[in-house]
Amino acid sequence: MENELDLRTDQDNHSEEALEAQEGNQNSSRNTRDSSLNSEEDLKDKHDQESGDEQDQEENEVDYSSLSKEELVKAVKALTTESSFSRIDAVLKEVRPLIEDTLEKEKAAALERFKAEGGEEDDFEFHGDRLDHEYETTVKSLREKRNRYYQDLEQQKNENLYKKNQVLDKLRSLADAEDTTESSFNQFKELQREWKSIGPVPNVHSRTLWANYSALVDLYYDQRSIYFELKELDRKKNLEYKVELCEKAEKLLEVESIKVAVKELNELHHEFRHTGPVPREEKDNVWARFKAASDAVYAKRDEYMASLQEVLKKNLVEKKALVEQVKTFVDFSTDRIKEWNQKTKEIIDLQKKWEAVGAVPRSQTREVNKSFWSSFKAFFSNKNGFFKKLDGEREKNLEAKKQLIAKANEIKESTDWEKTSNEMKKLQQEWKETGPIPDKVREKIFAEFKAACDYFFDKRREQFGKQDAEQEENLAKKKQVCEEMEKLAAAKAGTADQLYDLIDQFNEIGFVPRKAVKSIKSRFDKAVGNFVAAIPEATDEDRARIEMEVQLRGLKGDPRGDRKIHHKEQSIQKQIHKAENDIAVLQNNIEFFGRSKNAEKLKSEFTEKLEAATGELKALKKQLKMLKTVS
Repeated sequence: MENELDLRTDQDNHSEEALEAQEGNQNSSRNTRDSSLNSEEDLKDKHDQESGDEQDQEENEVDYSSLSKEELVKAVKALTTESSFSRIDAVLKEVRPLIEDTLEKEKAAALERFKAEGGEEDDFEFHGDRLDHEYETTVKSLREKRNRYYQDLEQQKNENLYKKNQVLDKLRSLADAEDTTESSFNQFKELQREWKSIGPVPNVHSRTLWANYSALVDLYYDQRSIYFELKELDRKKNLEYKVELCEKAEKLLEVESIKVAVKELNELHHEFRHTGPVPREEKDNVWARFKAASDAVYAKRDEYMASLQEVLKKNLVEKKALVEQVKTFVDFSTDRIKEWNQKTKEIIDLQKKWEAVGAVPRSQTREVNKSFWSSFKAFFSNKNGFFKKLDGEREKNLEAKKQLIAKANEIKESTDWEKTSNEMKKLQQEWKETGPIPDKVREKIFAEFKAACDYFFDKRREQFGKQDAEQEENLAKKKQVCEEMEKLAAAKAGTADQLYDLIDQFNEIGFVPRKAVKSIKSRFDKAVGNFVAAIPEATDEDRARIEMEVQLRGLKGDPRGDRKIHHKEQSIQKQIHKAENDIAVLQNNIEFFGRSKNAEKLKSEFTEKLEAATGELKALKKQLKMLKTVS
């Protein structure tokens, strides 16, 4: 007996073999199950299971654990246009625990705030936010949609059951009648077409219906041997169509997408099983050909699924390695903004690598995602805590500086010049010692403080008329300092410590006449440069370090010193980045030239450039280190 395929739909769960059920061979043919297809039901079971696995794996591509609450709700709302309830169930299964976890955290935080404001825990009520209500409303809508769908589907199946029973009654009457006219045969063929067009029935009735149908078809043919030739002609036409189906099934091996190939094969199975019987001598041949084509498609699918599993396992190994790397970020802590920013760049790079890795086995997805994203979120939670603390400190410093401005404004009208002058200088010193404030108000706040100080000191100079004499005296003192530096430079007898002392003396001296500011500053800078150049036994590196120290000492006395140091630090970092890029390029060039004919000459030239660039980078890093000790 031929074993024909049956990729069952809900309405038909039997193959054409049911037409031969009374011959007694069907059960023995289905007792043997291996990796190949022996019957229609084998193929259907294999298709349902494997296509389901493929769909589950494809639908699992979205990593919901990394989404925000708003994004999760948006994903749920998108399901309202989804027609596949298996897809809806899969997404809700992933999203629901994440939403509930977020809701619990928000509820706990709200309770803590309620208690902190003096409320009693028994009086606490949590109503959720807009997103919570949207989520609940959407889930309720999806549940109602699902219920309606399955109620309608069940009702339709019952209607189809009624229709098929009516067809069976008509077939039974036709088979029992003695009418052997062509009209009877045409009526018989019409009932067959009607049967095929009716949709699915409740599964519990499907097998019995098909068995009754196939038995009545056989009974009709057996009792009407007068139409044997017509029957044989019909079988030949069926054979031609089944051969055509075989050819289509064989061409499915050329289809690139396995999923598309299986879907099309499914449709071919439906046509094959609903096509009537073929000549008995061709039954085994056409069945064997169709079965071989189907087995080949599923063998290709098995190979694809096996390779897919290998890829998933490889992805799992890569993601587990990234999980271990991101764990190191959980305990990171520093009090420097730059280090937080650098670490943030590193963890974002890890995130990009994570997203570039494909899917992993579904059984491992939730665990590996939870491990990675929990560490990821912990780092940013710590970072947010640091910046909140930093913002708090800056706000505190801002309040302190506002108080200094208020004090300066209170005393700026005073005519107790000596006392108020000392108080003003004290306020200026406190201003310098107060830490950084928010960038957006830094310039404005400093301008207010400087205006109050300048107002008092301008008024003081104007009142006493001592400005010129005092500034002339300061000018003389500064000239004396310059002369001392010039003398030591000429004798090449100065040391770095002497230079620092002379610079401090110069900076501590007060204002000089406005017309002499540029000239004395120019003389001072030149004297410092000559002094550094004349320090005995000092290397270029020593001189660079001394020059940097000189700049820093000058910035310490500048009201805007913090900002200038910050700009200087940024400038050096850019130079470091450029030097590192230059070194990398030079190193690559040296390796490349090692394979050329003029290797030694080219290698020597680039080695010299590399050494110079390395020395420059080393000096820049030392300068940056010095700046960090001040900032």
